[in-house]
Amino acid sequence: MTHKRPIYLDYHATTPVDPRVFEAMRPYFTEHFGNAASVSHAFGWRAEAAVTAAREAVARLVGANPREIVFTSGATEADNLAVLGAARARQAPGAHVVTSAIEHRAVLDPCRRLEIEGFSVTYLMPDAHGLTSAAAVAGALTPETVLVSVMAANNEIGTLNPVGEIARVCKERGIVFHTDAVQALGKVPLDVHGMGLDLVSLSAHKLCGPKGVGALFVRAVNPRVRLAPLFFGGGHERGLRSGTLDVPGIVGFGAAADIARTEGQAESRRVAALRDRLWERLTGHAHGLSRNGHPSLCLPGNLNVTIAGAPADAVMSNARDLAVSSGSACTSASAKPSHVLLALGRTRAEAEASIRFGLGRFTTEEEVDRASDDIVRAVAKVRAERKAQGPNAP
Repeated sequence: MTHKRPIYLDYHATTPVDPRVFEAMRPYFTEHFGNAASVSHAFGWRAEAAVTAAREAVARLVGANPREIVFTSGATEADNLAVLGAARARQAPGAHVVTSAIEHRAVLDPCRRLEIEGFSVTYLMPDAHGLTSAAAVAGALTPETVLVSVMAANNEIGTLNPVGEIARVCKERGIVFHTDAVQALGKVPLDVHGMGLDLVSLSAHKLCGPKGVGALFVRAVNPRVRLAPLFFGGGHERGLRSGTLDVPGIVGFGAAADIARTEGQAESRRVAALRDRLWERLTGHAHGLSRNGHPSLCLPGNLNVTIAGAPADAVMSNARDLAVSSGSACTSASAKPSHVLLALGRTRAEAEASIRFGLGRFTTEEEVDRASDDIVRAVAKVRAERKAQGPNAP
């Protein structure tokens, strides 16, 4: 009997590199290996031209000017540069920052750092669906507020925030607005100028691009956003991010952005249909399931489910052919339950009984059906074992 291939349903953690992206990157590892900052010979010129083309591709995807795209080592660096850079550039006695309690750690931890540096930070609690409204942001603003950071799409529950509305609230008061759009990029419409966004964090590896490369959109006009850089050394990326550019990675980001721009809408519709199919099959064959996140304002490939009476770690250990998660990949090594689900009002037991499914470009209907069958079987087994252990089962 041949062993079936494991099913990957953890697209929020990372995505497989699209073969077209890989082929675009390949020459820049060996044949075209120049440093994009080497301006005196053809090897450097070719690398610089490749970076310029990729910068234009990423800019096209989000409606930006290419000079507003600053390449980074990933979304964590982009978030840190946005939050720390924007706040420090506006540091003053009593300076205040507003964010939400369910941001990614790459935003929350820099905010904690700002508190150590003397800033005050308000952490807004979302509604029961994980949504942070423009009204909630407006109610938290003070005359000392210098920065607001609210994510476009949550990485655990998929809820989409009204970032365009939040941006308008901030703009009326002259406050810089940052959004972590890593999960939203290429999956839902994102027009940085049309939506009035000031700072936007992006990542390639959530877009079927390579790991280790990201970008920060930094608005250049109306207003021009100033940042205090985190790195110093060579003045790369307009002085905002010194360091030799990862040319192959950046080329890959550009290729991934072009694919998403032309195919993203159709892909999102297909993936959303598969997500709905998975939910229908799960609820049709297992009881006691509830969905976390907004029922309609949600990423197309996200399904976060609480399974009553079946801890997620036990379910996943009984469905070993499935790659799913119980929360953010960046905090999966922690024994703590999801800070996102706890902020939504879930109990610790409910948070520990929640599984995140992430569907994406290469997910098939056959995989969805296999996955739902495996989960239903695993849940039945875990519940039976817990029932046999009696009321004191862990």
